[in-house]
Amino acid sequence: MGSVLDYVVIGAYFAAMIGAGYIGLRKARSAEDYLVAGRRLGPLMFVGTLSAVVLGGASTIGSVSLGYQFGISGMWLVFMIGLGIIALGILLSTRLSRLGVFTVSEMLGLRYGDSSKLIGGIVAASYALMIAVTSTIAIGTVFNVVLGVPQTIAILIAGGVVVAYSVAGGMWSITLTDFLQFCVMTAGIFLALLPLAIIRAGGFSGMSESLPASYFDLTSIGGGTIFAYFLLYFLGLMIGQDIWQRVFTARSPGVARWGGVVAGVYCLAYAVAGALIGTAARVLLPNLETPDNAFAEVAGAVLPAGILGLVIAAALAAVMSTASAGLLASSTILANDVYAGFVRRRGSPSDTLGTSRFFTLIVGVVVLVISLAVNDVVGGLTVAYNLLTGALFIPIVGALFWRRATSAGALASMLASSVVVVGLMIRDGLLANSPIYVGLITSLVVFVVVSLFTRPSSRGDAAAWQRRVAGSNSETGERV
Repeated sequence: MGSVLDYVVIGAYFAAMIGAGYIGLRKARSAEDYLVAGRRLGPLMFVGTLSAVVLGGASTIGSVSLGYQFGISGMWLVFMIGLGIIALGILLSTRLSRLGVFTVSEMLGLRYGDSSKLIGGIVAASYALMIAVTSTIAIGTVFNVVLGVPQTIAILIAGGVVVAYSVAGGMWSITLTDFLQFCVMTAGIFLALLPLAIIRAGGFSGMSESLPASYFDLTSIGGGTIFAYFLLYFLGLMIGQDIWQRVFTARSPGVARWGGVVAGVYCLAYAVAGALIGTAARVLLPNLETPDNAFAEVAGAVLPAGILGLVIAAALAAVMSTASAGLLASSTILANDVYAGFVRRRGSPSDTLGTSRFFTLIVGVVVLVISLAVNDVVGGLTVAYNLLTGALFIPIVGALFWRRATSAGALASMLASSVVVVGLMIRDGLLANSPIYVGLITSLVVFVVVSLFTRPSSRGDAAAWQRRVAGSNSETGERV
């Protein structure tokens, strides 16, 4: 159980989040402010918000859990996330920042048409919703194990705070809270929990004497699992709406590119830290029934009062930043691409601020309800990335790099791979590797074959798309 001082530290953290939400409310004067922070973030804020959004519940709770079970090779899940962010920064960020869009599905619609926009929007919104759900579940786990707060109450309180500041200020609130969360995560994980856990476990020599050699083998988690993490998280991070929405906040392509690289390197270090904390937890608490509790249990075992509150705040920072990102990403797609594009069919980004807030509130309530009914953090994250990567990765990359890609090829690829991924998850289980393997192969084959056998875009449409990707105004040809 936490001490009074721990509760004070965590209370101060929540107060700071609410304060950031109020500031964001005052700054969000248009839909562009609300959805992408006015596209004005500089390098420091951009690195902080991008790092915070990708390092959520699975990255913190999950990586320590994997470290507890497998040792240092438990780093691979988050390590692939870091590599994916680096690849996004180098390969895609410049093109994305030039497009001037708000969502993944908006980009698909520009390239392939309304049908692909709708299907892509449903898949991407579902992925983002599950990201928010898994992070909200992780909040309840931390509160329940360390502070003794019932998980239902923890989810309602902490999740309610996330919903409140997200609805109030949108991306401006989330950016400000993300930067605070990034600072808290860095201090709590790298400066407090990591060194103290290793010291209490007897240092690296004591850990190596107490644990099997497999705990210090980089591949003990299994080559198949590492490859599955590559497909799910390396590829998935490159196309997630919650990640793209952060790229769109950068004030220039250069900030997006190099900020992505720096954030990715930070994630690599975070991956190693999480695995080492889990390894130390195995020495200190060898008989845990639930590995997902390893983070909270080892924090409670090794940290003094006050510092424990800081580290719990760090865990909450990680999961709350990702929860808010998934919440805003899902609501952005539903409001701008599904509702405005296919239900209302009128308006422009400048008059959708109220609609965006309304959808953020509705999605937030849905996230809280699902979080109270679901328990498996890594399983939920796997479902989200199976759908996202299996259904959308090939069409998105094709849109950006293959001029012969067609609307029919993209739509057929999305539909076929979605059916395959869902069918294999039902048949083989949520944690099986087959859904992502077969889903990606199906997506690639159908996309290429159908594109080659269908009529390509008209020369005018193709030229307009290429000008947009290059950062030129489609009417004047001027750089933007």
